[in-house]
Amino acid sequence: MAKYSTIRGMNDILPAEAEKWQYIEAKARKVFDEYGFSEIKTPILEKTSLFTRSIGEDTDIVEKEMYTFPDRKEELLSMRPEGTASVVRAYVQHKMYASSSFTKLYYFGPMFRYERPQKGRNRQFYQIGAEAIGVSSPAVDAEVISMLHTFFDQLGLDGLVVNINSIGCAGCRPAYKEKLLKFIAGSVDELCDNCQRRYEDNPLRVIDCKSKGCREKTIDAPSILDSLCGGCHDDFERLKDYLSDLNIPFNVNHRMVRGLDYYTKTAFEITSDNIGSQDAVAAGGRYDRLVEEIGGPPTPAVGFAIGVERLSMLLVEDDINLKRFPDLFIAALGDKAYNRAFRLAHDLRTREVKVEYDHEGKSLKAQMRRAGALGASYVLILGDAEIESGRAVLKDMNNHEQSDIAWEEIVPEMRVRMKG
Repeated sequence: MAKYSTIRGMNDILPAEAEKWQYIEAKARKVFDEYGFSEIKTPILEKTSLFTRSIGEDTDIVEKEMYTFPDRKEELLSMRPEGTASVVRAYVQHKMYASSSFTKLYYFGPMFRYERPQKGRNRQFYQIGAEAIGVSSPAVDAEVISMLHTFFDQLGLDGLVVNINSIGCAGCRPAYKEKLLKFIAGSVDELCDNCQRRYEDNPLRVIDCKSKGCREKTIDAPSILDSLCGGCHDDFERLKDYLSDLNIPFNVNHRMVRGLDYYTKTAFEITSDNIGSQDAVAAGGRYDRLVEEIGGPPTPAVGFAIGVERLSMLLVEDDINLKRFPDLFIAALGDKAYNRAFRLAHDLRTREVKVEYDHEGKSLKAQMRRAGALGASYVLILGDAEIESGRAVLKDMNNHEQSDIAWEEIVPEMRVRMKG
């Protein structure tokens, strides 16, 4: 038994899983770049006040889930529980609005929340996110959703559902909250502890609660879509039209809200029934007040975050191109052959050929077994006779054909074969 192990909810990402994540990130970079987004990297640690101000002090994240501690000067710091607040802080701090009226950013990185670990959700978890800052048009909302849809499509995923809703704005949401409070008032004692605690300050979270009892008690709750002001109603209708124009199927889910205080108008989720009860793979929405709350000028924005662990669970490894195996395995027999293999491997690797070779002086049979286990495309056999003659034996591991090859031809020949 190991003397040390990982902290509960903070997992090692082992090589096979890490390669899936690299595949996901490469696809994301490609798609996001095509949509004109640029990468931003923000610190893991931020001032706690950034999150209490932007996320909301009565949210579960701030109240119970943040990793918060004082530094040596007694300033409260927190490990970021989500990415949007940090990106917007960077946008404001560096006055990115001064150089462009429309800024499109994406990020990759770990987030931290102290909650019960479950399938696809750890205390250290990873997100891919994107933020489009500066334009209020629902066409931008549709474009962000379409980028997400394109990304999932290029990953080869199916069976995903786009859920959309509008949660109104500062003008129409207060009236809806009053309606909801009146509806909930008669059954507060029958709600779960979380909903009882927060229903007065954040009643929208009650209708989004995953507890079976809460869902049953709020099944007939009034829909926020019936309380939207004219502007919010028109924007939501335009969003539906834009998504229809792009042939992106969607489901209007009036019970879906966002758990963070900064969201307004459009809310959306991408869900899957293949990862258990926690079915959201990606979620996002519009947050037109956040930039101003953090100290910038009034600036509309929309964005999303993807849970990498959950997304990875949906990818079947046999369906994606994870090329772990080497292009060439050099089977070297004897000290002279080993020294030649050492130099040759370097020359090939610097020319983008993936090479492995034996460091332990094993027999040819053992080395061939290892080449097969690694999935090498070719094996180059080197021994005293090959070094003496200046030629080596190259074996194609797919069709088992062998050919003699001159020493000086090995590097160019392998480059040609790998490109073919």
